[in-house]
Amino acid sequence: MVRKPGGVCLIHAAMKFDEFAFFNVQLAAMLKTGIPLETALRQVCKGMRRHRWRAEFERLEADLSRGIPLDQALDSRDLPDLYKQMVKVGAKTNDLPALLTLVADHYQRNGFLWTRLKGLMVYPAIVLVAALALSIFLGVQGQRLSMALSAPQSNYPFVSAFPWNSAWALAFFRTGSLMPVCVLATVAVVAVLVFLVPSWRAAFRWRLPGFKDAHLARLASSLNLLLRSGVDLGSALGLMRRLETGTRISSDLSAWETKLSSGVAKVSSENLKTRAIPPLFFWLVTSEGEDVAAGFARAAEIFYRRAVYKTDLLLNAALPVSILALGFIIIIQLFSTAQLILKVPMTLFDF
Repeated sequence: MVRKPGGVCLIHAAMKFDEFAFFNVQLAAMLKTGIPLETALRQVCKGMRRHRWRAEFERLEADLSRGIPLDQALDSRDLPDLYKQMVKVGAKTNDLPALLTLVADHYQRNGFLWTRLKGLMVYPAIVLVAALALSIFLGVQGQRLSMALSAPQSNYPFVSAFPWNSAWALAFFRTGSLMPVCVLATVAVVAVLVFLVPSWRAAFRWRLPGFKDAHLARLASSLNLLLRSGVDLGSALGLMRRLETGTRISSDLSAWETKLSSGVAKVSSENLKTRAIPPLFFWLVTSEGEDVAAGFARAAEIFYRRAVYKTDLLLNAALPVSILALGFIIIIQLFSTAQLILKVPMTLFDF
């Protein structure tokens, strides 16, 4: 199962966040009316598109109909761990509709933010593809021209009149026409690797403005959700640490969990050295005193707003910056070609 950092599965790979949230809203509404869980699952699944998530919920409904306990049925399903934990807690406290409503709001907010962050990458991706295609075209045409100029004089009489006819000049032209292609191809390969390799993708997200704040907002929101459902802080940290395995924040959560188990109830950036979680996060969590859940809620809201603000700034700057980058690349290749063409006699166009 593919996951995003922060313990959230890539729901949008098969089901968008808003669809997942709407599914839980419908499920909660049916449960409030007294409909059994397996019947509600069957009815809601009928309105879902056919994909792996519908299949998972249909299997869950089938297991419940056969009398398999909910905890055991959930453990065998390929669903987000945080979601399974919340459903288990809601069933134990006989407040599953309320918990499902909280889960729906959690995924809806995350979906809205990640949609904006993904949109932020659209402009650079479009520009990269367009620039690479244009650079390849100009590079091929430039190489054909340079090959014509370096051919034997018997085939191309005008070369004898070419004043810039030297090996280093042609080599310079070839390099100038191919360099943008090589640079753009390298950037494209790195971008594909970042997208495909989970460790690269996780590390890259922490270095992009907005993505780190979104990650911290999702972490705080998940911890707030667990605490509000009755899970103690130690268990909540342990669950999030397991979900964050392989990310930069995993070691921070492990250190936090260790401090908590040793009797240190209130942590700060001074007594807990962290790599990924900033001091502001701890200050916001402890700013509500004993109400740790409210502190996580405040941290989630602050970092959510920071992520939205930075995303808006970058979205407004992405298009003009991308256009300028594309124009700069085109100018480099056109300048290299123009330098050579201006040196070629008009007899070039006679053969």
